[in-house]
Amino acid sequence: MGQLSGPTDPAADARWSPQHPRKGFFTDTSICIGCKACEVACKEWNHNPQDGPLELLGSSYDNTGALGASTWRHVAFIEQGRDRIEEARESGRQLVSLGMPKMPDDTAEVAPPDTDQFRWLMSSDVCKHCTHAGCLDVCPTGSLFRTEFGTVVVQADVCNGCGNCVPACPFGVIERRTDGTAAPKTGRGPEPVPNTGVAQKCTLCYDRLVDGQPPACAQTCPTQSIRFGDHDDLVQRARQRVAQLHAQGRTEARLYGANEHDGVGGTGSVFLLLDEPEVYGLPPDPRVGTADLPTMFKRSALAAAGMLAAAAVAFLGGRS
Repeated sequence: MGQLSGPTDPAADARWSPQHPRKGFFTDTSICIGCKACEVACKEWNHNPQDGPLELLGSSYDNTGALGASTWRHVAFIEQGRDRIEEARESGRQLVSLGMPKMPDDTAEVAPPDTDQFRWLMSSDVCKHCTHAGCLDVCPTGSLFRTEFGTVVVQADVCNGCGNCVPACPFGVIERRTDGTAAPKTGRGPEPVPNTGVAQKCTLCYDRLVDGQPPACAQTCPTQSIRFGDHDDLVQRARQRVAQLHAQGRTEARLYGANEHDGVGGTGSVFLLLDEPEVYGLPPDPRVGTADLPTMFKRSALAAAGMLAAAAVAFLGGRS
């Protein structure tokens, strides 16, 4: 897989001055209890409308299903039995040799605290605020912009609803809102706006960040599964947490989004997972489609030059 190049601080790349430390999330799924307080806080602060009937899906105890234009935080419920737990731990052991934090030799066989027969994986998903954001690259109106905190925000009053950003996101996060009903004003957050037809997603509570407040979801999380702060500090904390879980024998623990050399240059939202990314509905090897544009332009230019050269040869040969 090709690698993207560029600064790890996307705000600097956007020429923000003065520069702020990049902000982001660290979501530790190992301590998520599935309470959905983050979903509620997000909807309340941003006045996002109800997303469907909120009845249990039948496939799990979830009632919202996925991220969308009206659900900017989504908590997944994943039921696992003994066989899947063992598979997750074995794949985690293989990752250790690839550079993941290693377990001390004297603790490698310590039994994990959860049962070996059954467990729930609960994970609060959110926009990744990619270092190289495909949605930002393809927006024709400038509705999507990079903030001074390194996050990506949609300006609803500028969006023309073209939808280019929707397929450009490798995580399937951004969508256009079809329900024009806004949640009622509660005295908190921005004024409610229907935003029918425009692209919508997590803003990392940009309106709160400029006032020095943390995002609503992080402030509400009762277990601190969702942590907000400077991106570099959060990545360091995440790596320490993985090493701690490995020391407990939980070899399935791994990080997602902390690799600056992946197909999106790393993400502002970093996750500690307890199984393969696919189990959580995340792409194992995310890649922004616009990463191939420079190569495509070069090849197109070479092809055009070749065609012009062939035409010139044919023309000159016909005259002789």
